[in-house]
Amino acid sequence: MFPEFREVIRSHNPVGQGKPLRRKNKMNLTRTANLLALALVIALAAVGCKKNPYGVTKLPPNGSGTTGGPGPGEMANGTAGGTNGVDSMNSGIPSNPAGAHDGWIEDAAIFKVNTIYFDLDSSVVKGSEKAKASAVADYLKGHPAQAVRVEGNCDERGTEEYNRSLGDRRAQAIREALVGLGLDSTRVDTISYGKDRPAEQGHDEAAYKKNRRADFVLLSPPK
Repeated sequence: MFPEFREVIRSHNPVGQGKPLRRKNKMNLTRTANLLALALVIALAAVGCKKNPYGVTKLPPNGSGTTGGPGPGEMANGTAGGTNGVDSMNSGIPSNPAGAHDGWIEDAAIFKVNTIYFDLDSSVVKGSEKAKASAVADYLKGHPAQAVRVEGNCDERGTEEYNRSLGDRRAQAIREALVGLGLDSTRVDTISYGKDRPAEQGHDEAAYKKNRRADFVLLSPPK
C-alpha cells in the first residue's frame, strides 16, 4: 500500500483515540467527588460547633430540669439509671461558679427560711417553693452591691458522683429562676455539695426530705 494511503487511514482510525479523553473525564470526576466530600466534612463540623458552644453553663429551660427515674441518685437501692434530656439543654446564661466572689463576707442565716426543697431525684423548682426564690430576688434587687451563692444538696442515697451532679442541677435551676426574676447572672454563684452536707442526720424519709434542698448564702463585699 502506498504511504499516502496508510497515512490517511491512520489519521481517520478511531481505535484508541477515546482512551485519553476517558482518562481525563475520570480524573475530573474524582477531583469533583473529593471536593464535595471535603465540603460535607466542613459543613458537619460547623453544625457541631453551633450545637456545643463553649463557656456557658448548661441549664434546664425555665427551671424545668428534672431527672428521669429511676436513677442512681437518692435511690435506696443505688441502682444505675439515666436522666431525661431536659437537664442537658442549654439556657445560654454564662457560667458563674462558686469562687467568683472569693473573699466576700458570707451570711448563711439571713436566707435560712428561704431554703428550697426538692422532690426525690428531681431538680424541678416546685410551685410551692417559687415564692422563696422571689423573696431572695427581691432582697437582692434592693441591695445591688450584694450577691448570693446557691448551694445544691442531696440526701445520702445514691453514688457520690451522681449526687454531686444532681446537686449542681438543683443549684443551676434556682440560679436560672433568679435570673428570670431580674437578677444579673454575675451576682448568682452556684456550688454542689452532693450528699456531703446533710441538714438532718438520719436515715429515714423525714431526714431525706430536709436534705434534698438548695441553700442561699448572702455575699457582701469586703469592708
